[in-house]
Amino acid sequence: MSEFVWEARARSGELRKGVMDADDEPAVQARLRSQQLMPTKIKKKGKGISLQFGTGVDLKEVVTFTRLFATMIDAGLPIVQCLDILCNQTDNKMFAVVLRDVKANVEQGATFSDSLRRHPKIFDQLYVNLVQAGEVGGILDTILNRLAVYNEKAIKLRRQVRGAMVYPSAVLIIFSLVLTVLLGWVIPSFKTIFKDLGASDELPWLTQAVIAVSEAFISWLPLIILVLAGFGFFLYQVNKRPNGKRFFHRMMLKSPIIGNVLRKVAVARFTRTLGTLLASGVPILDALEIVAKTSGNMVIEDAIMYARGKISEGKNMAGPLLETNVFPPMVVQMVGVGEQTGALDAMLSKIADFYEEEVDVAVAALTSLIEPIMMVGIGGTVGVVLIAMYLPIFSIAGKIKAD
Repeated sequence: MSEFVWEARARSGELRKGVMDADDEPAVQARLRSQQLMPTKIKKKGKGISLQFGTGVDLKEVVTFTRLFATMIDAGLPIVQCLDILCNQTDNKMFAVVLRDVKANVEQGATFSDSLRRHPKIFDQLYVNLVQAGEVGGILDTILNRLAVYNEKAIKLRRQVRGAMVYPSAVLIIFSLVLTVLLGWVIPSFKTIFKDLGASDELPWLTQAVIAVSEAFISWLPLIILVLAGFGFFLYQVNKRPNGKRFFHRMMLKSPIIGNVLRKVAVARFTRTLGTLLASGVPILDALEIVAKTSGNMVIEDAIMYARGKISEGKNMAGPLLETNVFPPMVVQMVGVGEQTGALDAMLSKIADFYEEEVDVAVAALTSLIEPIMMVGIGGTVGVVLIAMYLPIFSIAGKIKAD
């Protein structure tokens, strides 16, 4: 996408100016006409002039901003005044700079949605399109409240996913560090002690095996680090390519432990996002495109875009979704019922509520399953090393007592 500076006249004859992100000039013209504006000048903006913020702004701050903004709009305050109050109120200096830029663009004649579009790292495509739908429909306060609810649920869902991923990852990292210390420093120290005591030739088989593993680890450590670094770089390069990223995303969904949780998260996100967009008046084809781009998984994105293509040909949504073999049959059937009854947005919200609860249960079950397995693995490894190192000491102590 490129950034375009535009000038247009409203029906009242008022000249308005603004900045808009779009694929090309015709897209800018089409969007302006949809806002009942007649374009008079459109010029592509230089890359060096474009303002791009987004680091250091938490989603919780965006939710707070959205809630307060909706309350002010509902109270009848003008948009510029709302932005002025909020940019002075926020403690985040980066967010304040962003809000001042949004305010300046609105004052220059740009729409609120186009002003937000200048900062895609903070206000994503879903956010901007919903705001635009609220502006066109005259229900901006209602849309902002829906956005706040949506983002609050997104934060909760993200926290659940992190809970499922962070805990086992942290335990695995700690286990790797403990194992490295044991093999690299503790066991060699015991080996030196046994050698000084003259017992290195009469060690139990378990002790000899553990020492052999330690020696191999120390000898091969540079190569192990090099191989792991090379493998990590290879995965990074493959993941940068669309086909490689698609392969990894497919493997994640099919993985035996975490795959079930990720699939439920994907269904919850898809239904919640699509339901919010449809309830806000966004056309279904536009809504599906936005949902696909914000899905976070290329397999899910491909499935949604496939369904979108079939819908554009005149088919319903349930059939194409079933053909993708990505969404559970129950979800597809409920979507079909929603289409038949004309209450698809309400049905999608019910599906999202159900699957968000399912994610809660799945994360709790996953944690309860992984925790004992990892504890047994770590405890067993440390226990074997301790037994292997203390067996010769007991033998030596017995000989000394006999003498």
